[in-house]
Amino acid sequence: MKPVPAKVSVFRKILRGTGFFPFIVKRVLTSILLIFGMTFIAFSITQLVPGDPVAANLGQSAYSDPEIVAAFEKEFGLDQPVPVQYLRYIQKLSQGNLGISLSSKRPVNEDLKEYFPATLEIALIAVVIAMILGLVLGTLSAVTRDRLPDQIIRVVSLTGVSMPTFWTALVFFYVFFFLLGWSPGTGRLDPGAEPPPQVTGMFTIDALINGDFATFRQAFSYLLLPAIVLAIYALGVLTRFTRASVLEILGNDYVRTARAKGLPEFTVIRRHVLRPALLAIITVAGVSFASLMAGSVLVENVFSWPGLGQYAYRAAVGLDLPGIMGVSMVVATVYITMNLIVDILYRVIDPQLRKAEQ
Repeated sequence: MKPVPAKVSVFRKILRGTGFFPFIVKRVLTSILLIFGMTFIAFSITQLVPGDPVAANLGQSAYSDPEIVAAFEKEFGLDQPVPVQYLRYIQKLSQGNLGISLSSKRPVNEDLKEYFPATLEIALIAVVIAMILGLVLGTLSAVTRDRLPDQIIRVVSLTGVSMPTFWTALVFFYVFFFLLGWSPGTGRLDPGAEPPPQVTGMFTIDALINGDFATFRQAFSYLLLPAIVLAIYALGVLTRFTRASVLEILGNDYVRTARAKGLPEFTVIRRHVLRPALLAIITVAGVSFASLMAGSVLVENVFSWPGLGQYAYRAAVGLDLPGIMGVSMVVATVYITMNLIVDILYRVIDPQLRKAEQ
């Protein structure tokens, strides 16, 4: 038998081993396989969508010309059988190429690079708002169980979960922009304002990097209202999960022992309740962030926010299959990455999980 190369042998030991590093390697490899599996599902679904992408992207007169139609199909590979199209897509994807958008006629990579930072910016602010308020309100609700604060918070969180996002966006836009004038309106900056030099694509971060505080304040004022709207649903979910987790831990013996020792209630909550409760809260927060990235379509359209949601909407309306696949790849990658981060944070926060793997 041929000797196994040293690098292959080490890799096998890592995969068969236990501990923190082998766990990360296994999860990363699993995530890559999941992403490629998602491409098959997304590609199959896009092929089942009724409609002709050629007709959607060519004018009526051009579509009636067989030569133009044939040239269009050949340019974008639509003249090949579906299995061949998928294999070509996987081949390009392995090289980091997401194809050419049928509607913009640009590489999908460039389109996503342009639109993704705006969605990431609004999602980051939304999840920070939801996590801070959800943790505070959920803990307060659990500590004041069945009393007036608890009842108010439960009603508010249930309302946040129950309200459709598009309805909330329309109401907030009408009240805070049209009636009260507190919000500056739609878009990311004032008309005619120059965006800061691009570093991350997120205007608030780029403005801070360049020390342009006037642009930062302007960009943040445009960002705040849509971020709050986007955070409302996640806030309701996080509040309810935090309440349930804290209530479960408050009944443990070590919490009663800490109280019996005379520790202040704030210390008991901070040291003995919130830390173990963070395991469930982190899971919900990670999934919420991914769902905010994927569910920003309606909010972005109401506030004319030029992000991934608007790009996905235009790709879907125009049957832009490479664009749809590109957005699907981004959303799937965000979900899988957030699950990976949550699993890693589990082992950082809970030492028992690390001991069980050793």
